[in-house]
Amino acid sequence: MSDFKKIIFATHNSGKVKEMKEMLSDLGIEILSAEEAGIFDDVIEDGATFIENSLKKAKFVAEKSGCYAVADDTGLCIRELNGAPGVFSARWAGEGASREELLKYTLEKTKHLDNNNRQAYFETAVVLCSPAGEYQVFSGKIEGQLTLEPLGEPRVKLPYDQIFIPNGYEITFAQMSDAKKNSLSHRGLAFTKLKEYLKKII
Repeated sequence: MSDFKKIIFATHNSGKVKEMKEMLSDLGIEILSAEEAGIFDDVIEDGATFIENSLKKAKFVAEKSGCYAVADDTGLCIRELNGAPGVFSARWAGEGASREELLKYTLEKTKHLDNNNRQAYFETAVVLCSPAGEYQVFSGKIEGQLTLEPLGEPRVKLPYDQIFIPNGYEITFAQMSDAKKNSLSHRGLAFTKLKEYLKKII
């Protein structure tokens, strides 16, 4: 998996694309979003796990583009809610729910939890897939707790950043700089593993 100059990120989430471009900027690989690669179709994310959803998206874009593709699936998992919303994080307030609606719904679902029972974690599965269907999986997870209200400046299509404080910190992801968040976040951890892998093969 060494003969490539660009990777297509199989997402329509501009916030995720921005994070990936920043993290892999020193590798000399061109990072394109699905739209930039001319792919506008959506893949139905009906997998039972983050890996299944990531693999489905990455394979679709790799086959469609003829290039290597990366996809991630990420979810917020609330321990007192048996891991919900998990793989349904983007749509558990309803299909097409806005950032405000997702936050309002999440805070409503957790309003009965006191400060000792608001533990949650973010989990990410990143898949790198070749046009031939060969793939590698990289995962990341970070523990923390939920706030009682949104805090910090929202990032594009990353609503839960405003209500998640990682363990060891007193501020939400949304109150951190991009560099700080990327250095410790679930997606940052997974993409760091991807980056180390790419360094070995390019």
